[in-house]
Amino acid sequence: MADRHRVVVIGGGNAGLSVAGRLRREGVSDIVVVEPREHHRYQPLFSHVAGGTARAGQAIRPQASVMPTGVGWIHDRVVDVLPESNRVLLGSGRELGYDHLVVCPGIQQDWQSVPGLVDAMASPWGASNYEFELASKASPLLRDLRQGTVVFTQPAGPASCAGAAQKPMYLACSYWQATGVLADIRVILVLPDAAMFGMPLIDQELERKVAEYGIDVMRESQLIEVDAVNRTAVIGRIDDRTRETVPYDVLHAVPPQSAPDWLKATALPAAGDSAGFVEVDPETLRHTRFPNVWALGDAAATTNSKSGGALRTQTLVLAKNLSAVLKGKQPAQAYDGYSVCPFTVSRSTVVFAEFDDQYHPKPTIPFWKSLARERRLTWVFDRHILPWVYWNLILKGRA
Repeated sequence: MADRHRVVVIGGGNAGLSVAGRLRREGVSDIVVVEPREHHRYQPLFSHVAGGTARAGQAIRPQASVMPTGVGWIHDRVVDVLPESNRVLLGSGRELGYDHLVVCPGIQQDWQSVPGLVDAMASPWGASNYEFELASKASPLLRDLRQGTVVFTQPAGPASCAGAAQKPMYLACSYWQATGVLADIRVILVLPDAAMFGMPLIDQELERKVAEYGIDVMRESQLIEVDAVNRTAVIGRIDDRTRETVPYDVLHAVPPQSAPDWLKATALPAAGDSAGFVEVDPETLRHTRFPNVWALGDAAATTNSKSGGALRTQTLVLAKNLSAVLKGKQPAQAYDGYSVCPFTVSRSTVVFAEFDDQYHPKPTIPFWKSLARERRLTWVFDRHILPWVYWNLILKGRA
């Protein structure tokens, strides 16, 4: 006999805890979160950890300490969802029944999809700001470099806050510039698109920093293969078969990403959708075929750019809509496609990109349109204020 709960939330990250906290504030009871990890990690700080502007310990806390009040935690992993019978299957063999299901397990890092990349990350010269341990490794690796070639990669396809791949690069360049060694280091950015980001104002700011630091940008390209022993990376053009083998001293890589494998195998993605993200109405965040299933964050097939910043609006919309349905009403809230990506372009300034699902500017403060330009103020917000807000308000469903 499966344990049954009013609301089961899959994933105890930013999305899962934030929406669970908001649901409790809406008066919903009997909520459980399924999360296998024992520690909660604040991923936006990983870039600062990798770039040497934050300590690793500031980005991690015990999972039990961040659970919203009144929300249960099931320390297990999901292996399958059977929406036709309202059941969730767990790795321990346990089954959970639900009245409503919220799916937000995050996105999967597909390291193995690039030949040699796993070995490269295990070598002394590989790092990444997309994994906690690799971000900690990146900091001394970049700090201690005095000459040579450093390759930073940004993956093609869906990715969680794809622009975050650039952040440690700017932080490292700023440090090398200040210590007088930047001229002896070749910095290469492998970029899947022609533009640095896709918004004219943001592109203008980033191109200016690229020119200032002397970064070589290999546009419309991707990492094809890595030889960890000889420290070479094969970079390929996306639109043709052109390949270039680049020797490196340090490889800072961000892997291709996709929906978790177990999620791809369920009935929750749209038929024929190989990406495997949960099929939802992009405004209400309700599943289009299973009305008691909801999804948000990186695992949802919404039209916005995937980012933690998008959750500020998504969690509010989903909590209010699910609460309304529980009261016998129709969902009335609509997600507007908002997302945000703060680019740390030096060790004291940030370019703050706020945009909708068409990459049109969508500033939180409409009359302050120049907030997107490089500023010290947005650095203070990104590095100091937002982490406090995250740990103390966001995870409790209060912001």
